[in-house]
Amino acid sequence: MRRHWSLFTTASRYALIGHAGNRFAMLLVVLYIPVWIALAYLTIPDRPAPFRLRATGEVLTPPGNHLTQITGALNAVTLIAGFMMFAATFTGGAFDRRLAMAGYPRHHLVLAKLSALTLVCAAVAAYATAAAGFAWSPRQPLMLAAALFCAALTYGTLGVVFGSVLRREVEGMFAILMISIIDVALQNPLSSSGSDSAVVRFLPSYGAVQASMSAAFSTAPVAQGLAIQLLWLLGAALAGFMVFRRRTRDALPPERKRRTPDHSGPGVNAGAPAHTPEPGAAAQRVRPT
Repeated sequence: MRRHWSLFTTASRYALIGHAGNRFAMLLVVLYIPVWIALAYLTIPDRPAPFRLRATGEVLTPPGNHLTQITGALNAVTLIAGFMMFAATFTGGAFDRRLAMAGYPRHHLVLAKLSALTLVCAAVAAYATAAAGFAWSPRQPLMLAAALFCAALTYGTLGVVFGSVLRREVEGMFAILMISIIDVALQNPLSSSGSDSAVVRFLPSYGAVQASMSAAFSTAPVAQGLAIQLLWLLGAALAGFMVFRRRTRDALPPERKRRTPDHSGPGVNAGAPAHTPEPGAAAQRVRPT
């Protein structure tokens, strides 16, 4: 048990160090979230913006600037989480593969990445909730934070997928940017007249949008929206695990893996015992640097 814990904590430490070293992402967290939310509050008119919330069926009439703040917070946390996980996966892919090839357990690497992602998304969601509620108080602030957290987790896992399958950095950044913009913009009642369309139910952050709107402007339960978002999160996490497993697979062909040395051939001392290395021995000799 101590060995498993040591492997997990070592991988988690390096995952967090990698995120902390992404200074641009840290700048986005500190400045982009409050600036975007403040500009939405100051520039968007505060006239009531009535819309029907599909999750509960009720008609809400929040001020337009408050509504834009919530959608802006969703857009900000999804972009930041997606960018951070894509950058970490894209730049650290070769190192992860070397560790896995040396015998470092892939499950520990995956759990470490998920733990780092969870901590990052929790911090970003709490910060965005505080920024959105600076000028006014959401009806259910904890549920709003939970909705932002689930949305950030979903896009973080999508960032892992893009970081594993795309070949160039600009491709992943563009994919995350466009998906997040289209996703949130189509669900914003101020920018889309079809925000209550049946099509939006298939968007990645649909559950989080429904839950955050309900948490911000009503006292209705948000469990249904969070449950829908968790389905997207589980699907993205499964896809991320599959591509990570494929990327860190053993590249040797099967026939070379099964081949054993011929001890009867020349150059081998007669009677010398065959030595088969124990599984995981390489992992004990290799330490992540």
